[in-house]
Amino acid sequence: MNEIDNNSIIDREAQKVFDIMAKRVSEEDLQRLHKAFELAKIAHADQKRKTGEPYILHPIAVARIVAEEFQLDTDSVMAAFLHDVVEDTHYRARDIQDNFGDDVAFLVKGLTKSKKNKYEMSKQLDNFKKMIDSVNYDLRTILIKLADRLHNMRTLSSMRPDKQMKIAGETDYFYAPLATRLGLYNVKTELENLSLRFRVPHEYDRLMTLIEQDKKTMKPKLDRFIGEIRKVLHEAGIEAMVRYEWREPYSLWRKMKKFGDDFRHLKYRHYTDVVFELPEGTEEESVAEKDMVLRIYSVLTNHFKEKPNGIINYIDSPKENGYQSFHVKLLADFGRWQEVHISSQRMVNNSFLGCVSEQQEEGISRWVEKFKKIVKDLSTQKTDSNNFLDSLAASFYNDDIMTFTPKGSPIILPQKATPIDFAYELHTDLGHHAHYAKVNGFLTSIKAPLHRGDIVEIFTSQDQHPVPDWLNHAVTYKARKAIKGYLDRLPKTEYTRCQCCHPIPGQEVIGFQDSKDLLTIHRRDCPIAIKLASQFGDSIKSVDFIPDDTLYPITVEIVAIDRSHLLIDLVDQISNHLNLSIGSINTTTTDSISTIILSLGVHSFQEIQKILNHIGLIQSVETVKLLEQ
Repeated sequence: MNEIDNNSIIDREAQKVFDIMAKRVSEEDLQRLHKAFELAKIAHADQKRKTGEPYILHPIAVARIVAEEFQLDTDSVMAAFLHDVVEDTHYRARDIQDNFGDDVAFLVKGLTKSKKNKYEMSKQLDNFKKMIDSVNYDLRTILIKLADRLHNMRTLSSMRPDKQMKIAGETDYFYAPLATRLGLYNVKTELENLSLRFRVPHEYDRLMTLIEQDKKTMKPKLDRFIGEIRKVLHEAGIEAMVRYEWREPYSLWRKMKKFGDDFRHLKYRHYTDVVFELPEGTEEESVAEKDMVLRIYSVLTNHFKEKPNGIINYIDSPKENGYQSFHVKLLADFGRWQEVHISSQRMVNNSFLGCVSEQQEEGISRWVEKFKKIVKDLSTQKTDSNNFLDSLAASFYNDDIMTFTPKGSPIILPQKATPIDFAYELHTDLGHHAHYAKVNGFLTSIKAPLHRGDIVEIFTSQDQHPVPDWLNHAVTYKARKAIKGYLDRLPKTEYTRCQCCHPIPGQEVIGFQDSKDLLTIHRRDCPIAIKLASQFGDSIKSVDFIPDDTLYPITVEIVAIDRSHLLIDLVDQISNHLNLSIGSINTTTTDSISTIILSLGVHSFQEIQKILNHIGLIQSVETVKLLEQ
């Protein structure tokens, strides 16, 4: 393609951006847009993309996404034209500021990757962190970067497989969840699917084939189903758009992974949308929308069988990113439950525009402010790569559930959140002393997963404090930060126990100090200790392994002649005489011989001897021994 053809394509694509913006900006702003484009065109004049096309087509495409799909302001579109100028050409930030003002310069600076001799975590993570930090000041930076990533993913086929995996991995872990949290459903869906396509192309192609086959099989049935819905609504005097949609490959792939189902047995591979518009000038729009939703629901369930407990009301309880709809499951005439989403056109528009909607909902505003606080907190902490990634993952969760306090106050949490997360969301002290919970009136561990609609009550004990295991069950950033903070303030353990011999205070032990000055304690009869002694004798250290409040798990096996009250006597001896808690107890009895396996927590080896002696004195007990861990 010659230079004349290239210039014609460039100008034609840029004009599309100007035409979009001309409908909503002043002539002066339009001139500023032309000026930004011209500078970008000159700056990138000698650069090519991997496809061989002029590089300037990429900033133009990003600007079009920002203008058309995100509907952002003039400065944002200008920044999109200029977003790679400082990073990839001889122009500097000062040039952008002098030509286009502070606002555009600020946005471009936030989009420019930092070049360092040494990175705090890694090049990728440092750039993520810089971009996330910009949320503190202006959300537009993130939105332009999402547009940049969206176009890069749309043109990723020109890259090498290793680059495809790197960019697709970033997209799946970082950008798609970010789009989800900002309520940009179309963007997140496209990013997820493009990521899947380039990460596992064969799996993606297989899913696409299955979806196309399913469409051919189901089309006559679904056409009949939505035709019946249209007829029922029309007869009730309700005009609404009714259509069915197949879920995208990534959504189906994730559900298959989550539930362990194959494609054929996966429920709700498609869903039906019922979308209505309110008359112009309707007062109290939210009330009128809900009234219409309930009217449509009533009409449909008068005609179709409704699945019990099949309703999800995202209108009264929107997702944290602002998503609203009313989901119900109806039985079609071909004998399958069909998921039906009832929404107003405003709700659909907001799902498209998310956080940039003019009718921005209170819920997403709350999330953005909440996210800004997390970002500010992250930026002021000493951050390692694992902690940073964990914190991002806790903030970018894919979906949320709404739980409630006993007084009905809503608490929004990620899926798989536990009462630990719930407690910390209410107050740090409540989390620190959470002992057990009641969920919907039933006694529950603080580590049990919560579900949408659960009513949660937290019960505390001043003797209860965070333990490292809580980090395996806490999901939210707030809970994990509080738990880590508490654990970091505890006196640091100067040693670790051998995971082979599991020494306990009071046993004969020895220590070995490695090159990082970490002391590992072994029992003296531990085969690893014997081997180390023969190889690294100079690293042997004497150790005073003194009992403290730490409980060490042990397992005891008891063999006894079965009799009445045997278990009662055993529990009485351990609980009342030894003042110990039983972790678990398992009993099998064969031909009047009972084998009992007990799990306990002990402080010292002397305590173990005391336990064995006390249990050995119980009537009909023949043998009692400690099982090796």
